[in-house]
Amino acid sequence: MIFKPYPLSTSRLEPWELEIDKKNCRKIGPCGLGKKALYLNSFFIDRRYYIPISAVQRVFKRVAMSRGGYTGKGVFASMPYLVVVYDNGQQKQCNFKHEEQVDAFLEKLAKEQPQIKLVSAAAEERLAKRQAEKEEAERNRPPLTPHGQQVVKELQQAIDYLEQKPELSSALSRAAQRRRAYERSSPSYRWVAMAITALGFAGIVYGLWSLLMGKGGFSVYFALFGLAAVFTFAGFSVLPTARNNRGSILRQEKTSMDDMEQYLSSLQNFPVPVRYAHPIVLRRMQRAVLDGRADSAAEALDVVKQDLKALNADVQVEQEEYDEVVAIKPMFLNAQYQ
Repeated sequence: MIFKPYPLSTSRLEPWELEIDKKNCRKIGPCGLGKKALYLNSFFIDRRYYIPISAVQRVFKRVAMSRGGYTGKGVFASMPYLVVVYDNGQQKQCNFKHEEQVDAFLEKLAKEQPQIKLVSAAAEERLAKRQAEKEEAERNRPPLTPHGQQVVKELQQAIDYLEQKPELSSALSRAAQRRRAYERSSPSYRWVAMAITALGFAGIVYGLWSLLMGKGGFSVYFALFGLAAVFTFAGFSVLPTARNNRGSILRQEKTSMDDMEQYLSSLQNFPVPVRYAHPIVLRRMQRAVLDGRADSAAEALDVVKQDLKALNADVQVEQEEYDEVVAIKPMFLNAQYQ
């Protein structure tokens, strides 16, 4: 290994075990999931550290909001982290660029290491409390009408059909999120990024030229500044590229909708438009019917729209609610809730 991962826990892997496991680990964002260890990033270097699976106690997602810290306020402009608790409660927090990478990491970890808890201790207590409240609410729900029962059944059939190919709904959600993020970012940021990156390249050229010509002095600082500027803006994905531009983003959205439309073509009377074809949307519609807030699929979809409209950066939500909203609200925003 060129860069040998540094152990964070008191337990260690044998050098030969570490080399094989690190080489074959599943790379997800800046971290890695091996058979014998988790590989975690530093601020600048991917998979710089490792913790043996035997030392891991919990792994969970933490989201820093643009407003309100970790209170659960806000829906967009968030910073996702993967938090690993090991040994006697020590924590390592890993920053990710894309929240879906954190979700993918936790999903794979749940399948491969089901004994590891995927929520914080505080969240575990809240979930137990919420489960008790949910059971109490279910006991107090009004009785469903025969038509409502049929609607719930049809929605469940639609959910089951979508979950046969979950990648289609995930692609629809990711495409909507990319379009929303792109359209909400100011074009001036990209021009500033291009200007600073150009200065960075100029700094690199000047620094290397000064070193080759024996100028010395501050030449090394010009080179370092140029490298820092280039890698910083490239890392933040600010610069327009072949994949990060309006045309590419709209094509990705259209492709995801076309794929979903083709998949749903064999069904008749799917309960929502293709642009909203996501299991989370359908589950929220089910809850609207079960809670007596709607008696048809159309009414339930209107309830979902109203609930999503009411959520903004000033509304406090639980993590479960946050995950749902982040996955589906961009779809509705891009379509202007039509």
